[in-house]
Amino acid sequence: MTRFQRLPILVLAILVVAASSVSAQNQYIGFVYPAGGQQGTTFPIRLGGQGLLYASDLVVSGEGVSVRLVNYQRVLDNQEMGLLRQQLNQLKKKETTVDDGMAVQMNQYEFPAPIGPGAGPTEVSGPVCPVCAAVNPVGATVCISCNAKLEQPKAPKPGEKEPASDAPLTEKELAKQRLIQRIERIFAEDERNPAVRAQTELVFAEVTVAPDAKPGRREIRVITKRGISNALPFYVGQVPEVARKPMKTMQLPVLGKEYLAQRKRPPEEEEMQVTVPCTVNGQIAAGEVNRYRFHAGKGQRLVISVKARDLIPYVPDGVPGWLQAVLKLYDANGNEVAYNDDFRSDPDSLIYYEVPATGEYVLTINEALFRGRESFVYRITIGELPFVTSIFPLGARVGESGNIEMIGYNLEKSKIAPPPKDAKPGRHMIAATNGMFASNDVPFALDTLPECLAAEPNDEPSKAQKVTLPIIVNGQMDHPGDWDVFEVEGKAGETIVAEVNARRLGSPLDSFVKVTGPDGKIIALNDDHYDAASGLNTDHADSYLMVKLPADGKYCVHIGDTPRRAGKEYAYRLRISHPQPDFELRLIPSRIVIRSKNAASVTVYALRKDGFDGPIALNFKDLPAGLESPGATLAANKEVVGLTLKTSLAAMESPVNVTVVGTAKVGDREIVHEAVPAEDRMQAFLWRHLLPAETLPVLVYDPAYQPPATRIRPPIPDEFRPKDANRTLTRASVNWYTRQIERLYQEWFFTDEFVNRELGSIESRLIQ
Repeated sequence: MTRFQRLPILVLAILVVAASSVSAQNQYIGFVYPAGGQQGTTFPIRLGGQGLLYASDLVVSGEGVSVRLVNYQRVLDNQEMGLLRQQLNQLKKKETTVDDGMAVQMNQYEFPAPIGPGAGPTEVSGPVCPVCAAVNPVGATVCISCNAKLEQPKAPKPGEKEPASDAPLTEKELAKQRLIQRIERIFAEDERNPAVRAQTELVFAEVTVAPDAKPGRREIRVITKRGISNALPFYVGQVPEVARKPMKTMQLPVLGKEYLAQRKRPPEEEEMQVTVPCTVNGQIAAGEVNRYRFHAGKGQRLVISVKARDLIPYVPDGVPGWLQAVLKLYDANGNEVAYNDDFRSDPDSLIYYEVPATGEYVLTINEALFRGRESFVYRITIGELPFVTSIFPLGARVGESGNIEMIGYNLEKSKIAPPPKDAKPGRHMIAATNGMFASNDVPFALDTLPECLAAEPNDEPSKAQKVTLPIIVNGQMDHPGDWDVFEVEGKAGETIVAEVNARRLGSPLDSFVKVTGPDGKIIALNDDHYDAASGLNTDHADSYLMVKLPADGKYCVHIGDTPRRAGKEYAYRLRISHPQPDFELRLIPSRIVIRSKNAASVTVYALRKDGFDGPIALNFKDLPAGLESPGATLAANKEVVGLTLKTSLAAMESPVNVTVVGTAKVGDREIVHEAVPAEDRMQAFLWRHLLPAETLPVLVYDPAYQPPATRIRPPIPDEFRPKDANRTLTRASVNWYTRQIERLYQEWFFTDEFVNRELGSIESRLIQ
């Protein structure tokens, strides 16, 4: 068992030790929908998770995107739902009204905006759903909450007078309608037996994307008064966007009766009419196929790309461990003209289609196994947009510029440039631009060693390309079955390393590396090598070997593609060098939450390279006032250690981002690396991954925090206290009921009259 294979065990061990210090870090978001939006727009989103009580803010990484919290909807227990049902029934009685204070609150209350084409503020005077009792927008034909068909007002018969129009609603009447609508939303969203309980709390927010916001990937988090959530991907798009109506919490299916838990929706909701270019946002429920109909002209070169697995990278309770999207494109006659279920080793699908005839086309998306839930979120971008499928070379030496060749679609007027000259070694994301649109991001590596290009013919030892250590060779597989061979001078007892970077940089190459000695015999070989630092990657196809040479002489390093494929896209970077002792650091979780004037611990993993086994000193860099850390030392040959952060603060208004740095010595050389924040995620029941995040926020919270009271309840009138009540409740029971009612009252779900009647009845039943 290698040290990387022991990762799940190490994670479990350190979490058990540190459980008390990180117990507050239970804020979690399982999905955000939609998972992005267009530049220069404002739109609603919803997030599902748990531990989100007292949600206070949301943050998106990078510049140009702001988020405003609209509402938080917690999961109510059965008793609370029963009380809400009683209040709803009373509100629907004509004689029931609301007090002046509630009228002000309800008429200012911000309801979560609907999501969908042309979605705007929901009217309160539309038809009421006969199934879930939700109030719908004026003119609606299908319920916005449960999809049930709505009865429309009947036209008057010939000669019959139309009923007189109602007078305008008063402030109190309008407030009453809004309270009814708010309670009905609770019932419409409620699922007592959810498929995934960890994403049933809902946060509603409004996102504003600046017109000049950089397109591409961001990360979004929810901030609460007691912690910070994990980060989820969130995208800034460049073309108009549409979103399907959000899905309510899915029901847990029963084995053998899964069909009972499937969502019921009318046929008109299965297909949407869209105009390209656009990005469509949706969620997949069990057994569903979503359809998008659009017009395309002859000669258009459409790129249809989906983001699904990229949005929710790992699902713990299903194989393969993510939403495996399947795209199909049909022409006007219903003929399937294009299909894709993944792009190379990327599970997210890609279709390129040159339109042969003007007409309507239908794009469908489904999950490969027809699974589904509210967290199966996707984004599909359709249009004549630039898309890069591969580049060459896959990297360069730090500080050096060179030409990057591109392969892809709609790239004729596009340009791509390497990272800036002052960029540090590592993996960078670059994109092509054509003046109007930027392409997808592709990875590009920067290293410090000398570099060269592979030169053909070099297919066999007799034609091997001579190289001098250390070197990084940039090459491609030119023809099926191709081997590139490189010759180095070696001495007895000398150690050399051969490492391939290809799949980790987006290449489809499945490398195989072998080293042959002066006699032509193989002395070392490797096909796949596990890299715990590669985060999203589950296909560890890049090769690595470290070999001690047995004698002086000429040695050959051979690289080929295991399935013997070839093409310009089958690019690689092959490092041949003496060992370069080094390390990477991962820190979990990707946020630090500390109780008032207390401390919290996080876990730091060292991913050691080329035999490095020395100690690593860990410290926080430039901590703000009120935070301090004694640091930690990861001992020689050890891979995991706890790191503590202390605070003298009582609380923070908002989180601050911090950085952890690791320092080590290799001979006279000092190595310094920043720790990458990460989340420990499970894939498909077993495999664990350290999923990187962009930031490491810290929040100090007050564990005694309670939201300030927003209402003062008037005294209970004597008529609300029954004189002949059956006294069966203990003081503890009365206090429990009182706290429950008071909480919903402070959340503006109850009228004064209702809450006083309930409390008067309960207090009258107290055992004397």
